[in-house]
Amino acid sequence: MTTFVGRSAELAGLTDALGGARLVTVTGLGGVGKSRLAARVAAGWESGAGRVELAPVRDPQFVEYAVAEALGLTDHTARLPRETLLDHLAGRPALLVLDGFEHLVDACAELTAELLRKLPRLRVLAVGRRPLGLAGERLFPLAPLGEEEAVELFTDRAREQGLEVTDGPEVRELCRRLEGIPLALELAAGRLRALSPAQLLQRLDDRFRLLATGAGPRSVPGGPPARHQTLRTAIGWSHELCTPAERLLWARLSAFAQTFDLEAAEYVCSGDGLPAEDVLDVLPQLLAQSVVTREETPAGPRYRMLDTVRAYGAEWLEGIGDAGRLRRRHRDWYLGLATWCELYWFSPRQGEVAARVEAELPNLRAALEFCLTEPEEAHLGQYLAGSLWFCWVGCGRLAEGRRWLTRSVELESEYEQSRLKALWVLGYVAVLQGDTVPALAALRECREQAERVADPTAVAYAEHRTGCLALVTDDMARAETLLRSALDRYQEIGELNSNVLMGQVELAMTRAFQGDLPDAVRLCEDVRRVCEDHGERWARSYALYVLAYAAWQDGDTAGARELLADCLANAHAFHDLLGTVLSIELLALVTAAEGDPAEAAVLQGAAGRQWPSVGLPLFGSAYYNAPHELCEGMARQALGDAGYEACVREGALLDRATAVDRALGHGAVRPLGALPAPRGAVPRGGAPQRGAGQGQDAAPPRGATSPHRPAR
Repeated sequence: MTTFVGRSAELAGLTDALGGARLVTVTGLGGVGKSRLAARVAAGWESGAGRVELAPVRDPQFVEYAVAEALGLTDHTARLPRETLLDHLAGRPALLVLDGFEHLVDACAELTAELLRKLPRLRVLAVGRRPLGLAGERLFPLAPLGEEEAVELFTDRAREQGLEVTDGPEVRELCRRLEGIPLALELAAGRLRALSPAQLLQRLDDRFRLLATGAGPRSVPGGPPARHQTLRTAIGWSHELCTPAERLLWARLSAFAQTFDLEAAEYVCSGDGLPAEDVLDVLPQLLAQSVVTREETPAGPRYRMLDTVRAYGAEWLEGIGDAGRLRRRHRDWYLGLATWCELYWFSPRQGEVAARVEAELPNLRAALEFCLTEPEEAHLGQYLAGSLWFCWVGCGRLAEGRRWLTRSVELESEYEQSRLKALWVLGYVAVLQGDTVPALAALRECREQAERVADPTAVAYAEHRTGCLALVTDDMARAETLLRSALDRYQEIGELNSNVLMGQVELAMTRAFQGDLPDAVRLCEDVRRVCEDHGERWARSYALYVLAYAAWQDGDTAGARELLADCLANAHAFHDLLGTVLSIELLALVTAAEGDPAEAAVLQGAAGRQWPSVGLPLFGSAYYNAPHELCEGMARQALGDAGYEACVREGALLDRATAVDRALGHGAVRPLGALPAPRGAVPRGGAPQRGAGQGQDAAPPRGATSPHRPAR
């Protein structure tokens, strides 16, 4: 949000470097402005640029997931994310910015080499403190600001605080002592409300003399490079100027992986010398000093620390021996958050849950990594991975979810319920990915173990998802038997949530495919009513899909289109790629029935482009494929083979968002918050009926007792 100061020569030089080399790496010490410069160049890149922030990624195996996520790619299949990247970027002149890779050099270098080798029109702008070390890499070392630009930055940041600082000897000497390092200048400017430039200079000189034992910072034996030491001096000096409470909060905030909200900071960072009620008072002081920045997101206001500042706080936290306790408090908060989100997924706050989880993914990953690498935490990792089923399934993150779930179930745990939940969620994810053998293995293991330990909830879920597997593999009789049995089990144990309603939708689909449309409609109208009573929108969209199928079978194309438009808008808003592509497929048939075979073929082409990211087209199911074949036959007959193929090719050029807009017949998709309000909405502070999976899991150390805050 702040202005970009200076760097005109560097901007031109970096742009020219990218024009002559396919891999350019901006190097330099922390805080010198590498990320800001790269972002500026990328923003003006004509063919489009995607920026990947790698600092929060700790596991090298998740580098390609981070890249796919940053580019907005959704892939429900079991294939590696790099395959999705290669498909998405093939033939496109694009710029990929990899920012903050220095702790993941080997993984980033290997991925970058493959992308550049297979994508001749791709260029990569890497940003880090060291090179990637690849052949053909062009280095662009970034120096600190010159004196004039340093003074301009310092005075500009002062004006943004409503302070007028004139260019004078003290300001120039301060900028020289800070060697033009932008982060150091920002931190110094953040102190101007309390100290004049002359006072800042005096305190900085005192610290330099202290660290250099009287001889200046460059002569410290065995010390870091001069400018690196200057930056650490500036950060340490800013740290020393903080009050004890500010220093403590600074250190504790380093526990967060990326951004965080106020409630998380109050819980994780409070206690042992810093009461929770004081966090709200201390945090604005760190904001005023540029230690923390604030940003507005769909999930509300969030805060972040620059990586260099966070690293300093983390070192301090380790030094006082409090890092382990803070990581456990961080884990507890995000266990509680996941519990709350799972519960309120089945409520009018489903859209809020989706936005919250999206914002908190880096912290949820950090909590998962902590649990799955500490021997005594395995059961909590299994609990967390299973509780996030709605994120993996409902919000389009099947591939990532499967990776966490697979890791979790491979660990030994004394808490059988948590592992059983992770198993059935793993099976569910594999079913949706079309990976039937691992899906069946996970669900069979879950059921057998659940029966041994007499866990009726896990038995019901395992049976339900096995029925779902039978549905997509065309075994309708077995699917109906298993789904009816699972629904009976849910009723016996009092389970009601989105999963249960999806079981009813899947049963309705078996009835529709077997020709009993009235029973399918009855089942889905019941799901629709329950969803609208509880404000549930995700399962409701699948019920609308079945109702639209029945309406089309009855010849009501207008009714089918209206239902599918509602279904598609919901699915797309949740990033549910399966629901999105199924809706487009059926809309193509409705469009053909309405007498527009060319547009129907375009929609089939658009759906065909999306299926490789979902899995086997239409599950490889003859039942699901029948409407597609009927639509294709109608369109080919009307257009001829050449005309049909031309329209399909046109549709295949549409990206997902454009395809959805075209299918809906308008230029925008309603956000989650704009969807129809539920009937009988649950009060904001109230609790809906049993949340997904409740009663199955071992209680986490922190339960969710309010819409905002896990129990302490």
